[in-house]
Amino acid sequence: MSQWFETKVKYDKTMLDTGAIKSVTEPYLVDALSFTEAEARIIKEMEPFASGDLTVTAVRKVRFEDVLYHEGGDRWYKVKINMITIDEKTGAEKRAASFSLVQASEFKLALDYFLEAMKSVLFDYEVVNITEMPYIDVYGADLSGAKAEE
Repeated sequence: MSQWFETKVKYDKTMLDTGAIKSVTEPYLVDALSFTEAEARIIKEMEPFASGDLTVTAVRKVRFEDVLYHEGGDRWYKVKINMITIDEKTGAEKRAASFSLVQASEFKLALDYFLEAMKSVLFDYEVVNITEMPYIDVYGADLSGAKAEE
């Protein structure tokens, strides 16, 4: 099961429009097993792009049940749904929140991609909220070193 960590990285960035070097702090999302691994992964991913000091200023765990990648998407949207179940003893409806992250170029496409992915689910749900997230990039699991079990 994936564990997602939001990291904030401070580094010197060359601004494309002016060519000036500016110190920036940007948020990135990393799939990792621990806080330590998340910090190490984001440093590894960011080193080629940073000039000068590179500092991880924050690491915090965030909850995403699923991350949906789409080519051409340059933004990230957090989709909150309520899964609706019926309590068998009382007959009352119960709602449990769940969060997904969707890559898309605009809000409507994020909703469309999410609804397409949800076509095969076997539970009732309602979309409660969709929020554009400030993530510059999302780094999924690094499976390059993993080997299959024999």
